Order: sequence, then C-alpha cells, then structure tokens
Amino acid sequence: MSLKSANKTDTNTYTVEITVDAETFKTAVHNVYLKQREKITVPGFRKGKAPQHLIENMYGKNVFYEDALDAVYSDTVYDAFKEAGIEAVDSPYDFNIITMNTEEGVDLEFKVTVKPEVTMKDYKGIEAEKETVRVTKAMIEEEINSMRERNARMVDVDDRPVKDGDIVNIDYEGFTGGEAFEGGKAEKFDLTIGSGQFIPGFEEQIIGHSLGEEFDINVKFPEEYHEDLAGKDAVFKIKLNGIKFKEVPALDDDFAKDLGEYDTVEELRKGVEDEIRTRKNSEADRAFEEAVLSQLTEKVEAEIPECMFDNKAKENIDNFAGRISQQGIDLDTYLMYMGMKKEDFEARMKEQAVDQVKLDLAIDAIIKLENLEADPDRVEEEFKKMADMYQLEVEKLKEIIPAGTVEDSLKREAAVKFVVDNAKAKKPAPKKKAAPKKKAEAAEEPADAAEETKEDSAE
Repeated sequence: MSLKSANKTDTNTYTVEITVDAETFKTAVHNVYLKQREKITVPGFRKGKAPQHLIENMYGKNVFYEDALDAVYSDTVYDAFKEAGIEAVDSPYDFNIITMNTEEGVDLEFKVTVKPEVTMKDYKGIEAEKETVRVTKAMIEEEINSMRERNARMVDVDDRPVKDGDIVNIDYEGFTGGEAFEGGKAEKFDLTIGSGQFIPGFEEQIIGHSLGEEFDINVKFPEEYHEDLAGKDAVFKIKLNGIKFKEVPALDDDFAKDLGEYDTVEELRKGVEDEIRTRKNSEADRAFEEAVLSQLTEKVEAEIPECMFDNKAKENIDNFAGRISQQGIDLDTYLMYMGMKKEDFEARMKEQAVDQVKLDLAIDAIIKLENLEADPDRVEEEFKKMADMYQLEVEKLKEIIPAGTVEDSLKREAAVKFVVDNAKAKKPAPKKKAAPKKKAEAAEEPADAAEETKEDSAE
C-alpha cells in the first residue's frame, strides 16, 4: 500500500503521507548501486567490482537512498493519489522524510494542491446573441465574380498600347541628377498598372506606350520617402518587354459546366447560395458557442488555486514559443519585432489562462452533474480516425493513446454540446443609428451620396 493517510488541511490543500515497504525500497537501493558502481572507486577493487556493503561502509549506509527514493517516488505518489481520489494540480511541496532505511522502508509526508470543489449555477438556459443568417444577391454575385477571377487566364497583347489594369513586363533604371541610384534598377519586372505598387505617377506614365518601346518617365519621390530620395525629382528609363491582360470568363452556362458541378448559371447561383448559407450558419453557430462558453466561465463558483492559472499560462507560453520556433524565431525576438514587452505578453497569457482554467473546471463539473459518458462506438470511431491520420493500426494506436484520453475528450465535447443545446439564442441588439447630419453638412455632400443601395435578399 502506498497511501498511509490523506487529510484536507486547508482550502484545496491535502497533507499526504505515503509509504514504501522495506523490500521495495531495498530493491530500489540495490538497483541504484548496480547503475552507479562503475563510477565509484574503492581501494583494492577495480571500478564496478566493489560490493555494495563496502561502498555503503565507506560512503555511508544512505549513499544510495536519495536516488532510490527518486526511482520509486513517481509510481508511489501516483498510486497514493489514485487511492485517495486526489486530483493534484501542482507538484507536491513541504516534504518531510519521517523514515527512510532498508530495514523499515520509507515514510514520507508532503502537501499537495488539489483541484477545487466547483459549484455551477444557472448553466442551463444561458442567453447569448446569435446572428440571423441572410444571403443576398450581392453576396452571391461577389462570390461568383471571385470564382471567375480565379479562373481567369492571362492573354498576351501586341496590337494595342498599355491600358489601366494591364500587366506589363519592363526593364527599368532610375536616375536622380543624372546618376543612377541604388535599388532603382530591375529587369523583366511584372507590374500591374493601377496597383499602386510604385510611387505616384510611375504606373500612369506607362499607359499609352506599346510593346518594345523604350521611353523615359519623370516622377518626384514623396517627401516621406526614405532620406536619400525623399522629395527628389527622378527619371526612369523604361523598356516595355510585354503586355498582358487578365481575361475573365463570361458568366454563362459554359463557365458553370467548366466548374464541374453545375450545368447552368442558375444552378451555379443556387449552389453558391447554399455554400454561403452553410458557411454563414457555421460561423454564426461558432460565434454563438463562443458567447455561451464565455458566459459559462462566469457561472463557476470556486476558490481556484493561483497555481492553476500560473501553470496554464506557462503552458500557453511554451506552446506559443514552440510554434514560432518552427518558423525559426525565438520568443524574445518575436516580442521585439512586435514591439511588446515580455511582462505585457505574459500578462495577456495569464488573462487567457484564467478563462481557460475556469472553462475547464466548468466542463468537468457539468460532466459529473449530468452524468455524461462517452459512447463506446464513438470511441472506436475516434481511434479509427486517428489511426488513418497517423497511418497506424488501431490496436497499435491504442497501445500509445489510452482509451481514457479519448473518452475524456468525447465527454468534454458532449458537455459543451449540452450547454450550447440548452442555451437560448436571442437577436443581436440593434445597431445604433448615426446621428443626423446638420443641414449645412448634408448640403455639402454629392447628391448620390445620400442614396442607399438596397440589396435584395436571395431567399
């Protein structure tokens, strides 16, 4: 037996006494001796050959005790916690070794912080705003136009000058005061006219020129440009290598058929409408769930140990640092680039951790209150999904991932669904109308600015 006693001595604190029997501890001591004897020198013996009792006589009978205790500690504490029904949320502390020798075994006392007792009130019937999904003709046309853009093809132009919106391929070199400046030269550069990629006046002066033409354009660098060129006049020598334009397919039945899912434009519109509605319903459902769960954290009544927030914040920081390290950047460098102080970043992570811990406690409490269980068929389905994902046999995966881990995940999923299904959706509060403009201000606006364009619903 590992557990000798477990007594609640303070809020969320237990004092636990555990024991390791003499035979188990004696075996652990001998195993440590076997591992360490190669490193121990005893006169008259080659390294690794000195008997255990001689080493203990020379260095003290307890020479191997500490390492032996480390060897049996984890399993002993785990068994004790399991027997006492303790859910520890931090490492044990305030250790007191009452007894430790090979004749009597080990008697060890320590304190441990446990998961708090949680009371949940009014977790059924939470009210949260939920958007009413509305799909308009304008949304459908915008989506279809995006599809047409994605299926556009580039067409070479050789029979007309450059127009706004064309994509030109140019060689260019810039000069100020007759001298070429650094960074002002490129060859075979693709530039979309009207993109605003270059300084004002550059792209506009390419319009009207023809394929193969060489010409100069004159520009003035903006005053806010970097110091060397700010406010200076410049001449760019241009060679026009190529002109292309984007040919967007016509919106007709042929285009609908080319997409492979529809036969007519009307079928395309109906399909796009359904896709938009499905997407928006999913977005509305997610937003509603987030709003409900946000309120759920406020329903938690418990004295939560501060270490739970600290540990969760540290976990979040470590996870974040791990993710950005995969992109070749460490946390300190990231914060420097973002102009954020480390203490501000840690404070933000702590704030997030508070909500996460409260939500975890709420979910755990609801699982118990509602006696939620994981469906065995669902557990098997999850194992099959993971096995496919990791390309492993199901039975092999079960050796790696305990069934309890999958069951806990499904129970938490069921708890979230329970809370959301029992929540009440309400219409969002009407948006405040803008204050009416004064007559003098309204008179200064163009006439068409006052006209509102109404979108017809597709429903």
